[in-house]
Amino acid sequence: MASYAAEWSQPTPEWVSLQQAALIYGISVDTLRRRIATGVLPASRIGARIIRVRIEDLDRVCRPITVEQRTARRRRPW
Repeated sequence: MASYAAEWSQPTPEWVSLQQAALIYGISVDTLRRRIATGVLPASRIGARIIRVRIEDLDRVCRPITVEQRTARRRRPW
């Protein structure tokens, strides 16, 4: 019997709730709400209560910090 799991798998969502975004990025819902209020993170309201954010916008706002490799530090003589 053939497996059809690959055919029925759900595509990656383009929009997520604030709770889902907070879990994915390890930040609080309040932080996301502050970013939305300041205009840093675009969001859409569906109905009176539902707020959704795009994964693409979250990736832009929650970008990784690049770490440069330092050269060996000189030790102090004392």
